[in-house]
Amino acid sequence: MKVAVLDDYQNVALRLADWSAVRRHAEITVFNDHLDDPAAVVDRLRPFDALCVMRERTPLTRQIIELLPRLKLIASTGPRNASIDMHAAAERGILVTATGYDSTPTIEFTWSVILASMRRIDREAASLRAGGWQTGLGSNLRGKSLGVVGLGNIGREVARIGLAFGMKVIAWSQNLTEEKASAAGATLVDKHTLFREADVVTVHLVLSSRTRGVVGAPEFALMKPTARLINSSRGPIVDQAAFRSAISLPVRAAPWCCCFMAPIGVASGSLCSMAPPLLDSAPWRSISPASGAPEVSSR
Repeated sequence: MKVAVLDDYQNVALRLADWSAVRRHAEITVFNDHLDDPAAVVDRLRPFDALCVMRERTPLTRQIIELLPRLKLIASTGPRNASIDMHAAAERGILVTATGYDSTPTIEFTWSVILASMRRIDREAASLRAGGWQTGLGSNLRGKSLGVVGLGNIGREVARIGLAFGMKVIAWSQNLTEEKASAAGATLVDKHTLFREADVVTVHLVLSSRTRGVVGAPEFALMKPTARLINSSRGPIVDQAAFRSAISLPVRAAPWCCCFMAPIGVASGSLCSMAPPLLDSAPWRSISPASGAPEVSSR
């Protein structure tokens, strides 16, 4: 049996789990690069019986699955993977399984970004490395409004930490109820109120047809000039054309924006792929996550 591990950019997959039982029965090949072209993906994967995929980094569409006659098993990191065509796999008798999921890295990353932006850590560190000193003042979290878009498992924990910092937590999503918001220490508000009042907006939604582009031009127009937007979910939840328009208007542009972009192959032309001059000239900043999301490029 031949097993392929895909898109292991950091070359960590074989160190993060005990593969000894698999090695006794199979030959394991790890691919550290990424292929965009479906034909190239098929050529690479045709010899393999099992595929281990890293979240949605390489979509396994019907077009690809139907051209992999040896494929018997797809194992994904995390229980939800929208890039696997489950119907196509089932039709061909291919078993699709998944590992468990730990939301701690996303929660901690979200707060590392919020703190870094409010305290200007990136700018002050750059100034220090360039031989300078403090260039501005940071902002307090206490008393500020934290707007949580999506109050699920991750959003609830992000809200809890916001309360510990003395922030007022407001929340919105399509299905959120007052009871669920109150249980998380948040106040349920409508979408426009959240974007108008929040000093920090943090997005924690699952990408779907309902949430694609749910943060767009109307929301950017409502945001305070000093507000922050953190999207640690999926890139297409933020309308990218609207984002580009927003950062071209200094009066509307917030000073800091950080987005988890959609995995390569799922949404090309992501925010982080914009030309450096545009990013450099805009008050907003788009950076890559620290760990666990190598699907975007650091600036």
